[in-house]
Amino acid sequence: MHMESLMEKPMLVAGNWKMNGLKAALAEVEAIARAADSAPSRVEVAIAPPFTLVSLAKDAAEGSRLRIGGQDCHANPSGAHTGCIAAPMLADLGCDFVIVGHSERRTDNGETDAIVKAKAAAAIGAGLRAIICVGETEAERDAGRHLDVVGTQLEGSLPDADPASIVIAYEPVWAIGTGRTPLAGDVDEMHNAIRARLVARYGEDGRRILILYGGSVKPSNAAELFAVPEVGGALVGGASLKAADFLPIIAAA
Repeated sequence: MHMESLMEKPMLVAGNWKMNGLKAALAEVEAIARAADSAPSRVEVAIAPPFTLVSLAKDAAEGSRLRIGGQDCHANPSGAHTGCIAAPMLADLGCDFVIVGHSERRTDNGETDAIVKAKAAAAIGAGLRAIICVGETEAERDAGRHLDVVGTQLEGSLPDADPASIVIAYEPVWAIGTGRTPLAGDVDEMHNAIRARLVARYGEDGRRILILYGGSVKPSNAAELFAVPEVGGALVGGASLKAADFLPIIAAA
């Protein structure tokens, strides 16, 4: 990709705080919000704090370009689901997006593609963007099945909804929190395969869906990952918890 076209590429750099963060972390939110305002207009910055901090983070980011979202939502808009959060609740707090189908949810909570699809549909129905996560295990990659596995996940998780409200995050399971990242060529191969399926499903609208990379994204590798043509940003885990780590990743976009 020529540098000129890279400089024009729309990007979303989103931080997933997972089960981390007490009220003291709001100072990090404020620092990230300042960085979001300094980023080029084509670069969108977002974080998904734990639900306990969503409202406080929204207040801390008030007036800035930083977007706040949720880490998960239930497929139903309300009901007898103790401990669960519905998409309309996130929207009611001013959230912009919600992550669905993260590999930790798929593994720890047994979420199937059908459940992820229903959650994505619920999110979009509530006016949120859905960041739909897909990714293969190390065994699946070693067996040469990574493209088929991710393709099947993607097809099963995409809702019948406006593609303008869909973001895809490719997160190889073996790279999440391990410090390992795939080679740029492997990321390029997978993102091209995902793009082809999105275009087959949505036509030309499928070309505008952002495909994020996630899995041990850090300041030292962000620029190389963002240079891959079909990488439209990152879903960042541990490195998004501290502004000192997250800001260089934003700057690399």
